[in-house]
Amino acid sequence: MRSRSLGEAHSIDVALIGAGPSGLAAATALKEAGVERVVVLEREPQAGGIPRHCGHPPFGMREFKQVLTGPAYAARLVKTALDAGVEIYTGTTVTEALPNGVLSVATTDGLHQISASRIIYATGMRETPRSARLISGARVQGVLNTGALQSMVYLKHRRPFSNPVIIGSELVAFSAIMTCRHAGIRPIAMIEANPKISAPWPCAFYPRFLGVRLLTQTRLVQINGDKTVEGVTIAGPDGQTKQIACDGVILSGDFTPEAALARSGHLEIDLATGGPHVDQWSQCSDPTYFATGNLLPPIKTAGKSWAEGRKIGQQVAQELVKQSRRAHAPSNR
Repeated sequence: MRSRSLGEAHSIDVALIGAGPSGLAAATALKEAGVERVVVLEREPQAGGIPRHCGHPPFGMREFKQVLTGPAYAARLVKTALDAGVEIYTGTTVTEALPNGVLSVATTDGLHQISASRIIYATGMRETPRSARLISGARVQGVLNTGALQSMVYLKHRRPFSNPVIIGSELVAFSAIMTCRHAGIRPIAMIEANPKISAPWPCAFYPRFLGVRLLTQTRLVQINGDKTVEGVTIAGPDGQTKQIACDGVILSGDFTPEAALARSGHLEIDLATGGPHVDQWSQCSDPTYFATGNLLPPIKTAGKSWAEGRKIGQQVAQELVKQSRRAHAPSNR
């Protein structure tokens, strides 16, 4: 994916951290607007973000006017960016973001320091792991978040359990059901602590149609088992506890921004979200830096992240044009 060395002397106009839908959309929009050198830095071996792991539709209707699976959608985003002239560097980790657009970067070739006129954070979000959810019970095998489940099923072609329960009811929980169906896994129940599901209400019909019990106003109390999951203890609306036999637990949703890089640097952090503080134009406290996609709340679908990324890319391109005009404007002296 690399047309030149990352450390090449030729200046970088915009560097994007993260090659998911928002980062790739922003990069493509920048190139379409005439920005000369746009690079995307991705720590994973492949670009495309979370959709790479989602082997089910529907993706791409907003962007490509087609219904695609996640991997096909991710590949299309990458191809569109490359065709536009974007440079994508995978296996590339930004270790430190410094003032005035300077980045410390680790690659297989070693450590580098690069600089760009503008930098866009598009590092996305992650599901909260069990360790941060304060769930009681034994530390047993068979407890996964949705991302890990999708990776095991679609990338490693493994079937981690047969009859799990799903905790949460955000859209990603319904993605977990689709992933289970693909692998021949039959979830027993979807458990939601609130009176209504978090996803749009029509989604509530989907688990019921597939024979998956939807238990609202119900919370997970404990995971039971010796070496592997043997069941869970739940508390219903009346507070009474009961046991459900199952052999796995899928912890879905409860997203947090993937903001470790931003928090460890010089940017002002929004204490309410845990991500970088931004103004109405998604510009960070250091005006060289911007943020887009699911690094910023609320949590968005891939399509909405793509749309937001394009908007930020166009906005940054306009700002660079204005900066160039000011730099070349004749002096009044």
